Amino acid sequence: MSIEVERAGLQTTLQDLGRTGMQHLGVPVNGAMDEISHRLANLLVGNDEHEATLELTLNGPTLRFTEDAVIAICGANMGGSVDRQPLPWYRPIRVPSGARVVFGRPAIGCRAYVAISGGFAIEPVLGSRSTALMGGYGGYLGRALKKGDVLFPRREHEAQTIRWVRLLSRSHHGIAFPNWSVSRARMPYRVSPQPVRILAGRHWQAFPVAVREALTQGLYKVALDSDRMGYRLEGTALEARRSHDVLSESVVMGAVQVPPGGQPIVLMADHQTTGGYPIIAVVASVDLPVMAQVRPGEEIQFRMITAEEGYAASTIREHQLGRIRQSLAVKLAQV
Repeated sequence: MSIEVERAGLQTTLQDLGRTGMQHLGVPVNGAMDEISHRLANLLVGNDEHEATLELTLNGPTLRFTEDAVIAICGANMGGSVDRQPLPWYRPIRVPSGARVVFGRPAIGCRAYVAISGGFAIEPVLGSRSTALMGGYGGYLGRALKKGDVLFPRREHEAQTIRWVRLLSRSHHGIAFPNWSVSRARMPYRVSPQPVRILAGRHWQAFPVAVREALTQGLYKVALDSDRMGYRLEGTALEARRSHDVLSESVVMGAVQVPPGGQPIVLMADHQTTGGYPIIAVVASVDLPVMAQVRPGEEIQFRMITAEEGYAASTIREHQLGRIRQSLAVKLAQV
């Protein structure tokens, strides 16, 4: 079986949950920008949540399947279809041999994730199948997919795939899917302007009170030159009490850096491992998937929370994912 790329889309890459534990060696984490959608897509096809998925950005690809497969699509709705028949989101889908899955542009959101039962046959690099675009390694030849590329599924979970195909093919020869889908309760939703929760950064006190208030009271627009490395924001300039030059130190995804111009930058999945700009705030981990779905040109509004509030929100999110995980495990066992 193979998956042929007939149209690549704007930027389609293979991503998993990233390369952890090696930032001290200068190796970026990379990984899925919207971790929640990535994890849900894998759960829906019976995969481990660490399996690689296809991350589609702003304009999706056209993929041709040479054999029957079971996939799931989560995240921004890019209108996937086969022969003009719309594909449902947030549920497993059986696509038949010869199917041409066509994605377009999302009306809301920025990124979608496509998982295939069994995962993709891509060799890990430094413990991950994620594509490191800046470094040119991992994923598919270290780059975004191009027209003519061919992907292959892994066969380690073939028995699982066969069970799903048998279930979904009992009364259908074409596209098939169950009459249930994953609940979106307590999962990220897109609104405009998008609220994004933040915590005080390590250099919070280096900024005057008026500047801190401006950060949370004003609106910031995501600039057009934003990417997986960082979201450049346009809005009220943030000026520190002292020079913006600080010692280079480790940084994390979600760190809100303030360069000399005063326009903040939110570091994203492909961020560098160290940085020398002051960090006024950090996006709460629970809202990183929300931030990943904000498109260039859209506005966000930061809202300050405490570490305790951030932990509580993350706990609720993980509890919800845990319930979904248990429910899907039961459904798989009944096939």
